[in-house]
Amino acid sequence: MISLENAIVSCAEKALWLEVALTPKPGLVDRVTNGAHNDMDFTTFIHSIVSLRPFLQNYFELGYQHTGSLPDLFNQLRQTGSLAEEAMLTATKGINTHKGANFSFAVLLGATGLYLQGKSASQLPFSPADTQAILKLASELTKPLLVEDFQHLNRKKNLSYGEKLYLEKGSTGIRGEAAAGYPALANVLLPYLRTNQQEKTDILLLRSLIYLMSEIEDSNLLHRGGSEALETVRKESKKIHQAALLEKELLNELTNYDKLLTKRHLSPGGSADLLALGIYFAQLEGLFYSPFGKKV
Repeated sequence: MISLENAIVSCAEKALWLEVALTPKPGLVDRVTNGAHNDMDFTTFIHSIVSLRPFLQNYFELGYQHTGSLPDLFNQLRQTGSLAEEAMLTATKGINTHKGANFSFAVLLGATGLYLQGKSASQLPFSPADTQAILKLASELTKPLLVEDFQHLNRKKNLSYGEKLYLEKGSTGIRGEAAAGYPALANVLLPYLRTNQQEKTDILLLRSLIYLMSEIEDSNLLHRGGSEALETVRKESKKIHQAALLEKELLNELTNYDKLLTKRHLSPGGSADLLALGIYFAQLEGLFYSPFGKKV
């Protein structure tokens, strides 16, 4: 089981690397620009990902070795996730690079481990049905306790940005995605990646990012610019996506859009986190960069 575990954890870690290295990304940190972020750059993300690596393995192991109830597992994942967040903030000198991604990978790696209990390495690469089963497990893991979280926010003194957005605008953010079984992955991103897997991978991922930006309620955009900014970015992204630009034209368009979102101080960080999660599952399904090869 060790080699299988390492391969799966490696897919999660690689997903974080591939997301941040993808260039150019509008409003986001990449290899060339800091996007709309004055407090972080590419090297900040290097420190962050390295700090999270051992915790990614812990998340998977917690799920794979778990014998109790789902609420017990979620509480264990949360406790480990808090330690991971502390390690991340220490490594980045207090800068929040991967808070949302850390939460989701805790849930999804835990769910992956739980799903693989009693299964052999021949289970890999995953089928879309395997991925869907893990997303369903993620919902079952998180929904009861996250619903309870939202119900008791009024009693909480120190609120996160996501919690403030829920109270102010009713936006449930990444917690809502998890509780619903990640519909942005199941219904938007993963079908797109499967259908277009023949395309050059970095271009496919750039197109996927823009597609996500045109479809989802990105809580980072909502936090930075409100509902009007969110809707504006959605419309602009949809226009870019539907233009079906050739590679060189797409790269030029995204470079210019990066400058525009940076000027507006807007960063689609929620879309970036979901892209990383999609890259994780795409590897597990053997769509690209897979350690398992493809099913014959």
